[in-house]
Amino acid sequence: MVVVMSPDASDTQIDAVVQRVRATGGEAFVSRGVRRTIIGLVGDIDEFRALNLRSMPGVADIIHVSTPYKLVSVDHQPARSTVLVGTDTGAQPVTIGPDSFTLIAGPCTVDSVDSTLEAAEMAKAAGAAMLRGGAFRPRTSPQACQGLGKNGLRILAEARDVTGLPVVTEVIDAADVPLVSEYADMLQIGAGNMQNYPLLQAVGEATKPILLKRGVHATIEEWLLAAEYVAQRGNLDIVLCERGIRTFETSTTTTLDISAVPVVQRLSHLPVVVDPTHAAGRRELVLPLSRSAIAAGADGILVDVHPDPDSAASDDPHALAGADVRELASALRRMVPVVGRRLNRREPVA
Repeated sequence: MVVVMSPDASDTQIDAVVQRVRATGGEAFVSRGVRRTIIGLVGDIDEFRALNLRSMPGVADIIHVSTPYKLVSVDHQPARSTVLVGTDTGAQPVTIGPDSFTLIAGPCTVDSVDSTLEAAEMAKAAGAAMLRGGAFRPRTSPQACQGLGKNGLRILAEARDVTGLPVVTEVIDAADVPLVSEYADMLQIGAGNMQNYPLLQAVGEATKPILLKRGVHATIEEWLLAAEYVAQRGNLDIVLCERGIRTFETSTTTTLDISAVPVVQRLSHLPVVVDPTHAAGRRELVLPLSRSAIAAGADGILVDVHPDPDSAASDDPHALAGADVRELASALRRMVPVVGRRLNRREPVA
C-alpha cells in the first residue's frame, strides 16, 4: 500500500501518517519527490485499511500495490519517471527518461589526469551528456587495479569542470557514500553490489541520483527489489542499468538481456539504460549492441572510451577509441531520432 500526500502536505501531517502506521507494528518509508511526497507501507494490509488513512489531513490518495516492489512499480506510478542529474552544478541538468536518449561515456577506470581529460573530450565529441569513470573499482582478482580512490574522484571533478559533463562513478562501501557524493553527480551501484543491502540503504538516504546495475545472476524481480531498497529510504531518483547476465555462453563476458528493457518498462516507472561494453567484453560488439539498445527503447547507454585502450588500467579489450567513437556518434545521430527521441548532449555531435 502506498499513501500519496497532497503537494501542500506539511511535515506534521506526513509524520502523523507515519506514526499511525507504526503504532500498528507496520513500517512507513517516506520518499519526497519534486512534486509530491509518498509513503510506502509494509505490514498487515488489513490493519492498514482499518486505519482509515484516506481521511487524515494532507492525504491525497491511497494506492494498493500487489507487487513486492511497491514504490518503483507502475502500479504506484503509471507515468514513466525522468531523473535529473547535475541539479546542483549550476548548469542545465541532464534528463534521463522517456523523451530523450543519454550517452554516458568515459574510461572504465580513472588512471591519470591527462587520459581522463582526453577521454572526457572524446565522450563529449561523440554526443555524451555525462562522464563515467571508476575511482573505486571492485575487481574479481585482488591483483587487478582497484582504482585511485579519492584522487580518482578529484580527477573526475576536474574533468567535469573542463567539459561540463556531470559525473557518475561507483561507490562500493556504505562508509564512502558521503565522500563520493561530495565529488559525483550520480552514484553507481555495480553489478557485484546489487544485493549489498546496507549499501543500497545508504545511497537511498543520499541526495544524489542512483545508477543501479543488474547483478549477473539476478532476475528482473530481484533487480527491482534492489531498487525498492533504495526507494524505501527516500530516494526515488533511480536509473536501472542492464549490463548482461551469466548464461552458458562463453563467447562474451555476459549475455546482454536486451529483452529486459521492454520488460522492465512494463513493470516499473524507472528509466532503463544499457551497458553494452561490460556485457560484451569485446570492442567489436559494443556498437551492434548499442544499436540494439536504441532500437529496444532504452533511455540511454553506458560506453567505455579511452584515448589509448592498450594502456588502460583495466578493461582495455572493450574500450572504444578513434574511429569506433566516431562510428558511435554517427549511429546516435542517425538512430535516436528514428525512435522518436532527442539526443541529450552538451554540444553538437562531432
